Amino acid sequence: MITTLQEFAASLPEPLQWLGVLVIAAIPFVESYFGSAIGVIVGIHPVIAVAAAVVGNVISMLVFVLTAHGVRASATKGKDAKPLTPRREKLKQRFERYGVPGVSLLGQVFLPSQITSAAMVSFGAPKNQVIFWQIISIIIWGVVFGVLAALGVAVLA
Repeated sequence: MITTLQEFAASLPEPLQWLGVLVIAAIPFVESYFGSAIGVIVGIHPVIAVAAAVVGNVISMLVFVLTAHGVRASATKGKDAKPLTPRREKLKQRFERYGVPGVSLLGQVFLPSQITSAAMVSFGAPKNQVIFWQIISIIIWGVVFGVLAALGVAVLA
């Protein structure tokens, strides 16, 4: 899949390759980290690759957060909470243990930012706090992987 995404970005005219990276980074599990690495490998300047990947990931995450917030608001209006599935219970326990900053910064190791952010909002975390910390996390992960790719470290293996 990474090779296909890399070929997609490389197939675009050079002035539009950053747009390909932006679109790629909006895909869950690709995110800013693989998006920035793909951009650097394709030959885009690392700063532009990271910026495009971060913007694409942030746009995607915002769609998920705002949708989850809207769904939660309408679903919980005047109703009691339903029991959680075992998987969501485990995620909620991590959320309660590490809080929004911890889950945002470390959650991308396990799940895409779109899923973690939507889950936190569905658990009742303030959406603005989730958005703030997710943006910080997306920037950090994008910069780290962009720098590693620029240094020649195999980050897509």
